[in-house]
Amino acid sequence: MKITLEVIGSLMILLSLLPLIKTHYWWIRVLDFPRMQIAFIAAVVLGLYLYFVPINHQAEILFAILLAVALVNQLVHVYRYTWLSPVQALRSKLKSSPNSFSFMISNVRMSNRRYDRFLKIVAENAPDLLLINEPDQAWAEAISSLDAVYKYAIKKPLENTYGMMLYSKFRITEYEIRYLIEPEIPSFYCVLELPTGRKFDLFTVHPQPPSFDKNTDKREAELLIVAKMAKETPYASIVAGDLNDVAWSYTTGLFRRISGLLDPRIGRGFYNTYNAFIPFFRYSLDHIFYDPAFRLLRLKRLPFFGSDHFPMLVRLNYEPLEADEHEVPFAGEDEKLEAEEMIELGTEGKAPEEVAQVVKKKRL
Repeated sequence: MKITLEVIGSLMILLSLLPLIKTHYWWIRVLDFPRMQIAFIAAVVLGLYLYFVPINHQAEILFAILLAVALVNQLVHVYRYTWLSPVQALRSKLKSSPNSFSFMISNVRMSNRRYDRFLKIVAENAPDLLLINEPDQAWAEAISSLDAVYKYAIKKPLENTYGMMLYSKFRITEYEIRYLIEPEIPSFYCVLELPTGRKFDLFTVHPQPPSFDKNTDKREAELLIVAKMAKETPYASIVAGDLNDVAWSYTTGLFRRISGLLDPRIGRGFYNTYNAFIPFFRYSLDHIFYDPAFRLLRLKRLPFFGSDHFPMLVRLNYEPLEADEHEVPFAGEDEKLEAEEMIELGTEGKAPEEVAQVVKKKRL
């Protein structure tokens, strides 16, 4: 048993410490995902080792210390997404407001054909905004009944799992379909107008995940380009979508600091959305970040409907006069420089106008 525990524990130590290396190599960055799983296994191994193994030698003491350090390292990364941490996004004190709205995001999984179950969830929650990732043409046709519910829409169904569709009950005053990094992966930008006349803008993204043949330099560049855009826009911004990155990764943290946007999960919970089929391996991949001008009314993970992602629903209230009450994340000069370097790496040094290619732009 001693040897078995030491082998498993040594692996957990390695898997815990490798992500400390700042690199875009996929086989390291993918280790950002299972921090809770690694922490759980490390805790079990450490407990069994201390209980069953008489620790008499320096090597055994060192092993136990390193395993404890690995466990603490994992917990430090994720603790902000537990009730132990103060919340970052404050709740609204208003019971109702004409400036409130609900927003549902869902990666429907292109191969999933349970359209009726998806439409049932949409009908039950009646979101004012609905973002869909991974729709192909079959999905677009199957949910065309939503056209009668949502007066405004931006649609780009694709057969490569990177299609995107946005439905809105609010007027979309202008929009752009952008290809920020890769020519086959779209993202949306739009300005929406609430019934009171107040405007805010929305960025929707779905970069590629780390995989065997795909490092994360392009994913990081796309997220940081959007972070800069959200920071510079004159409107209060929301960034949403399947980021293919976990909430506690260094890249997502840098995204929040560059953009100045809030994460409503901090201090409230993980709200893991993927993988819906495997309870032990679930991560927070579907995100909704928003400007401090918004206050939280509701945050909920919605039921399973056949996709490998759970949908997410957030209800916000636009309260710009209360924005200063938030503790807003910000980036130091070193982090801004690092973000520029990551963008340059992911875009291969291309100029901004060459990177953010707008293939469809419309003012309404």
